[in-house]
Amino acid sequence: MPKALTKPCLPGGWLMLALALSPAMAQTGDGNDPGARSLSQVFAAAWERQPEAKSLELRREVAEAQQQTADSWTAERPSLELSSKTDQLNADEGSREYVAGVAIPLWLPGERSRSSALAQAESRAVISRFNAAQLRTAAAVREAWWNWQRARGEHQLAREQLANAEQIAGDVRRRVKAGDLARADQHQAEAALAGAEATLAEAGGALLASGRQLRTLAGLMPDESAVDTPEAMPDPARAATMTGSAHPGLAELLDRAEIARRSADLASVQTWSNPELLLATTRERGPFDNSWDRTMTFGVRIPFGLQSRNRARSSLARAEALEAEEQLRLESERLLAEIDAADAQLQAARSRLAAAERRARLAGETRGFFEKSFRMGETDLPTRLRIELEAVEADKQASRARIDLAAAISTLRQVLGLLPEQQ
Repeated sequence: MPKALTKPCLPGGWLMLALALSPAMAQTGDGNDPGARSLSQVFAAAWERQPEAKSLELRREVAEAQQQTADSWTAERPSLELSSKTDQLNADEGSREYVAGVAIPLWLPGERSRSSALAQAESRAVISRFNAAQLRTAAAVREAWWNWQRARGEHQLAREQLANAEQIAGDVRRRVKAGDLARADQHQAEAALAGAEATLAEAGGALLASGRQLRTLAGLMPDESAVDTPEAMPDPARAATMTGSAHPGLAELLDRAEIARRSADLASVQTWSNPELLLATTRERGPFDNSWDRTMTFGVRIPFGLQSRNRARSSLARAEALEAEEQLRLESERLLAEIDAADAQLQAARSRLAAAERRARLAGETRGFFEKSFRMGETDLPTRLRIELEAVEADKQASRARIDLAAAISTLRQVLGLLPEQQ
């Protein structure tokens, strides 16, 4: 028998990798950034990094400017016209004429009211687009957060599994030296220890990867002391109202459809260019011996146009309105189906958690029984290892079921359009 098998197995590459991927490393990433301790903190940090959050104020300014333009008395800004006429380059008899005028674009019939309605719809769309972007960010954060919580739970269980494997291996080594067990038993104990080391390394890698995913979203790593408590269950009465226009995803589509309808209404009256009111004053004289005369000019410039010139814009606006309405209908149906599915998953997660916790409790008690009997020599090592493996699997199942229940609650809140709340 090789001599190395009679001594404790030294930690190799697997264990070194597990130590390198310890929770202390996954806590802050570079040691300077503060870690997030709750789902709401991660969401707040992630939302601050989103383009929609940074551009909100500018979009509001654009909407206000469009509303002010629609509420003005003229269709466009007035234009100033200046001209001068002289005979200085030919006869040079002193003939002069100076004209100063202004052209004021006028609204077409019904154009001003429709432009104002379109500006109001676009102003509402700024907020609904903001809320919908928040909800999409919440979906990504929730998925990454509970993936990290699952990885953290499995990493903790892997550390406990390694500690138990080391304890069993130590007991076996002492009993082999005492002659109570055969070297084959030591082989099995050392193999179980090596398997626990590999499991810890794998769990550490998964924990680090999930933490990096959160860092990509929020710009910070989760703290090791982060809470894993589930979000609050949504109020059934409030949940019923969130399936209508109060849902951020549906509200965004409603506003998009409204903008398209208002654009179609505006295009229907813009069949030609805006007429212009002309106001001008003229100061003129004849030859040098004539006096200066002043005249006023009032006029209206009415451009002629064909309806086909704006037919493409009107048709495009109606097509966009139709697409938005159909998309809204499909999204409403999909949302109702997702709510039913999320509720069913939540009930199933509760049942799985109850069963998993009962199994973990029974497996833990059984492990305690066989641990005592093994130390007393009443149970062989294969049975002890099998009971230990069953207890580890039961703990893993219970841990996953607990996180799955919390994730199911988050999923239900997500499909109802509810953001993470402060915990």
